[in-house]
Amino acid sequence: MQPTKFETAIALIDKKNSEDINMYHNCGLDFPKEVLYSQRMSQRLLQFAPNASEALQIAARAQHICRWKIARDQYPMDRVGYLKWRETLKKMHAELTSDILKQVGYDSAFIDRVAFLINKKLIKKDEESQTLEDVVCLVFLDYYFEEFAAKHESDKIIDILQKTWKKMSQQGHDAALALHYSDENLELIKKALT
Repeated sequence: MQPTKFETAIALIDKKNSEDINMYHNCGLDFPKEVLYSQRMSQRLLQFAPNASEALQIAARAQHICRWKIARDQYPMDRVGYLKWRETLKKMHAELTSDILKQVGYDSAFIDRVAFLINKKLIKKDEESQTLEDVVCLVFLDYYFEEFAAKHESDKIIDILQKTWKKMSQQGHDAALALHYSDENLELIKKALT
């Protein structure tokens, strides 16, 4: 049986991400960092929004496609540099994904919708953009927050938590509060939310 367009697109996204030179150690194994991240995004999306559209599922999987190709240190190490880096990344992620979707035969309206979602346009107004933002935040909180918190001062952690919280919906907040945190980090979350 032939794979569907969707299955082929996911496989091609994974193939691109498998080229990541950065490895992430998990459960005794090394994974290309962006392969692991993209699989976590897909898994969390389907837990959070089991009826997610095909476009949203592809956008979640491709959220960080080839992210390592544009290093953070190519931009000034300040807020403006960070925001410029993030915008450049989003554009690249959308372009790479659009090329894959064209290759497997999706129509331009579908491709435009996936690019719109990857660029996280109209968060708070577009339900799927908001869902994707919630999933990004949940993946960070569930898989990367403890490691991040271990490297930074509590003031910076609280600031990041507050910024993360503002981006999320009420459903996202509820899901975030249901995750497991160390006692120390749970205290920081409580501080950030008061």
